[in-house]
Parts: sequence; structure tokens; C-alpha cells
Amino acid sequence: MSTNRPALALRQGPAATRVLGVGSTQPDRIVTNDDLAASMDTNDQWIRERVGIVERRFAGEDERLVDMAVTAGAKALADAGTDPSEVDTVIVPNCTMPSPIPNAAAQVADRIGISAAGAFDLNAACAGFCYGLGVASDLIRAGSSGKVLVIGAEKLTDVVDPADRSTAIIFADGAGAALVGPSDEPGIGPVVWGSAGESVDMIYMREHRYIYQEGQSVFRWATTQMAPVAIRAVEAAGLELSDVDVLIPHQANLRIVEAIAKRLRAKGARDDLVVADDIRYSGNTSSASIPLALDHMRAAGTVKRGDIVLIVGFGAGLSYAGQVIVCP
Repeated sequence: MSTNRPALALRQGPAATRVLGVGSTQPDRIVTNDDLAASMDTNDQWIRERVGIVERRFAGEDERLVDMAVTAGAKALADAGTDPSEVDTVIVPNCTMPSPIPNAAAQVADRIGISAAGAFDLNAACAGFCYGLGVASDLIRAGSSGKVLVIGAEKLTDVVDPADRSTAIIFADGAGAALVGPSDEPGIGPVVWGSAGESVDMIYMREHRYIYQEGQSVFRWATTQMAPVAIRAVEAAGLELSDVDVLIPHQANLRIVEAIAKRLRAKGARDDLVVADDIRYSGNTSSASIPLALDHMRAAGTVKRGDIVLIVGFGAGLSYAGQVIVCP
């Protein structure tokens, strides 16, 4: 059926995107396992053997999620050599804002100096950064955005019961950011994501105040389900597991990280695959954990520019996502 309606115009963006720069921040306060043992029934050896954590960072009462996001985001822009005026979209994956209104992203954009940015928060819990990176890449490729700042930021100490040994030893605070922009060659592979909503009760907010998780159930789910997701992300990028230089899973538990790496090596990943273990000194920072680990590994020289990096996040929802990126 013909009509006389005018046709809608559509935008068309670049064919490819890449990460232009990264940045991160953590609170100054270091909390050791011995510090925690002073207030609960635990000890250094038990924590190291159970989750692999040696120490973590806790924010003070005057340090907000937004503050950490601003610092990490500004560092990512500086790393990329990009002026705030060049950025038109800010995404802040998080699950610990004290209130859903106002969102973090608009406040962060304003404080960094990004004028009139499209700004929104994204809650996929510990998978949030991978979700945000996938959305950012697709926004640019669709022509909706030019450059997108993605900042995973969490203040988990606001939602952890300090008397709950199962969570208080794990979660910590911090922020990690990545600036995403157009590229002549693909630097961010297709996102592979999904959810297992039937397992929503494994991780949730107890009494709308404190985070709760069934640790053993989450462990079994992650160690069996995440390696196949990682393999799918590599295949979606048109690569082989042997092409991957670095693996950065969400830093939930060192035993989970090592189990995923073991499964990938059994399927063809190289023996010299570099595997992130940032959880040892950062704890579980949810949506901040992957960019934190990437930034720390670059600073340590264990990851270098041009490396093929496989990232995969997983957490409450249950939600998961992963993609292959080229290290900036």
C-alpha cells in the first residue's frame, strides 16, 4: 500500500569501534584479612583458600560512587588523549547507587565537563561493564553516538552487612572506565550476552538493604556456564581460542577465575594465556572489576597495547556477557 508519508532518515555510523583509553580508581583505605578477622569469625588462611583475596579497598563515608566514577572516567579520557567536548554519551554500569533517582551518569558527565551528554545508568550487576561496552559499541556503529564513556563503578560497602562473613570478605569498592570510539579496524567484538532468570534467588538484596548470595550455587553455575559463553564470544569475533592473549573474567572469586581458565585451555587456549587475578588485592568490585583489572594489568606490563583480550562478566540476575577487545 503506497502512502504519501515522507520517509524517515536514518543515521549510519562507522563499521568498527575500539577502546581508546582506560582508567581506574580505588579508595585509599586497605582492609586486610586480618583486619576482618578482628571483627568476625574468619582468618587470613580461610579467606585466601576460599576466595583468593589478600586485601581489598573500602571507601569512606564521604566517598561516593559518583566521586569514584568521575575520577576513573577522567583518567580514561586522559589516557585516550580525548577532550571531554568530544564525548557525547556516558554510561555508568552499577548496582549500588543509594537511590535510583537521580542516576549517576548525568552527574558524572557534568562533573567531568561533558556537556549535554546522553547519560544513563545500566544495571546488569557484575556483568554490567561488558553490557555497557556492548551497548556503547553498537550506539557508535548505529550512528547514535560518536564517543562513549563507559564507567563501571560500585560502592559495595554500602550494601554489605559487615557481620555477614559470606559477603563481607568478598566485596569492595572502586571504579574502572573505558572510552569507546570509532575505528578503522574492529577493536571490539560482538557482545555475547544472556540471562538465567530462573536462578534470580541466588543473588539478591536481603530486606532491600544487604546483598545476599548462595555462594556454592553461584560457584557451581559460574564454573560450568561461563567458559561456554567465553568460547562463544571468541567465535563471534571470528577468532580461535589460541588467538587470545589475555583472559579477564569478572573478579568474583579466584577459584572461579582459575576454573574458567582451565576449561578454556582444555578447549584450545594457549598455556601462556595471561589470566587476571586482580581479585587478590582488589576484592570483588562487581561492574568495576574488569576495567580495574585491565588498567592494573596494563600498568604492571602484563598486558600490552594490541593484545587480544577476552572479557566475560557474570552476576546477579543471573546475567552474563562477554566480548573480545583489543587492548589500547
